Amino acid sequence: MKKALKDIAAWLKIREQQFEDVIVSGISIDTRTIQPGDLFVPFRGEAVNGHKFVEQAFEKGAAASLWLEDEPNPPAGRPLIFVENAEQALQKMAIEYRGEHKATFIGITGSNGKTSTKDIVAGALSPYYKVQKTIGNFNNELGLPITILQLDEDTEFSILEMGMSGFGEIELLTRIARPHLAIITNIGEAHMQDLGSRAGIAQAKYEITKGLLDDGVLFYDGDEPLLRELVAEDTYTEAMAFGFGHDNDLVAYDIETTETGSKFSVKGMIEGEFFISVLGKHQVKNALNAMLVCKALNLSDAQIRVALEHVQLTDMRMQLVQAAGDVLFINDAYNAAPTSMKAAIEFIASTQMRRDKWLVLGDMLELGEDEQAFHEEIADWIDVFEIARVCLFGPRMKWLATKLANKFDAAHMIYSETDYEGIISYLKEHATDESLVLLKGSRGMKLETILKAF
Repeated sequence: MKKALKDIAAWLKIREQQFEDVIVSGISIDTRTIQPGDLFVPFRGEAVNGHKFVEQAFEKGAAASLWLEDEPNPPAGRPLIFVENAEQALQKMAIEYRGEHKATFIGITGSNGKTSTKDIVAGALSPYYKVQKTIGNFNNELGLPITILQLDEDTEFSILEMGMSGFGEIELLTRIARPHLAIITNIGEAHMQDLGSRAGIAQAKYEITKGLLDDGVLFYDGDEPLLRELVAEDTYTEAMAFGFGHDNDLVAYDIETTETGSKFSVKGMIEGEFFISVLGKHQVKNALNAMLVCKALNLSDAQIRVALEHVQLTDMRMQLVQAAGDVLFINDAYNAAPTSMKAAIEFIASTQMRRDKWLVLGDMLELGEDEQAFHEEIADWIDVFEIARVCLFGPRMKWLATKLANKFDAAHMIYSETDYEGIISYLKEHATDESLVLLKGSRGMKLETILKAF
């Protein structure tokens, strides 16, 4: 973004102020990462008042700053735009810049797999177009507008991840982004405590269609009956289904795991054999999203095939890590909910990469009043004939430990409520160059701490 300060003021419908001939070339809400030319946006919270850092932002090269109208003592001689609400101003700027931008916008939501899908879509398009995607977890009411405002003017595709915890949040984001294409990866159980049921989660995710352009297309998990029902009730949205069921528009089958990724065949909108350098059947389903997007953008099957082979995911998503002692870890510790937990466990059970298979599992958070049942259910997915040892971490995993007591003796299962060290010592004592160790838990459990010890 490169805009004169007076143009930004016009976006915000500010008329009474006089503005210097200042050019803004970016946006920032954090002085630790601010770049020369950025417009600084200070927020006033209960713990921190961003206005205290405005002068520091200018010292680091900020071109201008917003300032709340009721905040006293604005710095003299600095280019400021006075606004009533900083969050609303940020969102309004993003709406205006989005309206001017010529890029194709792709919105992604879902209970699991948003970031993986974002990475795969970006990786599939990047060989042929200039692509920018959501960085990190900038997927909320602040992060998404910042992502839009940081788009280069010549970006051809903007891939926007949209997260939420309650009703109305995806609708806000999609009305800011107004995507040409939208993806719902799946419906899981995360945020059950706020949305009440999986049906509520599906409705909240389906809000992404409320900002979809009139000629836009929705790609959705056709194996999910809740989404099938919502699509059937929606007479306005063009939709295409992906999945493993034969009634989807794009179907994956004959999935085979190798040490470097996943081979699979597809039929429907695209035909043939493909490879993606990512592990897991659930990641193959995420790849189907990217394939449908590429097909909608008129890429050939050959172009799609070549691009998918070189896709790389953000760290901690089914990430293979060769550690000390030649122990092989699969670091899937970025987040966890029952759906993704089951997929990861099923992958470990089915893979032939190594014979000594371990599960290191951490609590699944934000599951509401049924969280005990969700943790106990994991026991049904663990095949004692395939899994050699289990390590459980976190207060909620005690429920699973109790359920597994009749499957694994004390020599083959360890539980720790708050201390990583016991699990680390157990791994160092028993894991070998024949061991494959899955790390899977919610973000708050920080299971990658265990990997760092290796």
